Amino acid sequence: EKMKIGIDIDGVILDYERVLKTYGDLYDFIELKKGGIINRNEHYLRNRYDWTDEERMNFVNKYFLKLSKQTPLIPGAKDVINMLQKEGNELIVISARGGMVEEMKDVAIEKFKEEGISFNKYYWKQDDKLEVAQKENIDFMIDDSYDVCKKLSANGIKTIYFRDKEMKKLEQNEFLKEVSNWGEIYRYIREV
Repeated sequence: EKMKIGIDIDGVILDYERVLKTYGDLYDFIELKKGGIINRNEHYLRNRYDWTDEERMNFVNKYFLKLSKQTPLIPGAKDVINMLQKEGNELIVISARGGMVEEMKDVAIEKFKEEGISFNKYYWKQDDKLEVAQKENIDFMIDDSYDVCKKLSANGIKTIYFRDKEMKKLEQNEFLKEVSNWGEIYRYIREV
């Protein structure tokens, strides 16, 4: 059974969210001298810290691209992506990347090339992934965002929630499966 699988990049293929939080915490403590985490289980910087817009944009401009270049792959991502492709599935990147900082898109493409990973299609700068998921008629979406997973699963799209331990939990159901690594993702996709 050939499947169409939508895959998010940050926090799913590239360990960017963890890198971002690490340096966000350092920026908050060292440069801003704040005690600024207001909400640990928030994905987005604007909800995570009590930064002003100026402080947040300063962090974005100073660190986003630099950190993006030094972000490693999440363990197992490459192997499982390659296996899923060999099995004839269609893999489609659906990512918000490139929306804030255009060049981050190129960094990801470059990194995929270096690692020997490729995808059938790419959708960049996607904040609302539902439209693309429906248009492409995907069988599964793999994402680490609480909001994205909640919305897609509520709309009847099988969603795999790659949840960081600090992030909010979602009730699992026939459209929502929580995982914590790529081994679980492969098992779930193959067993369904």
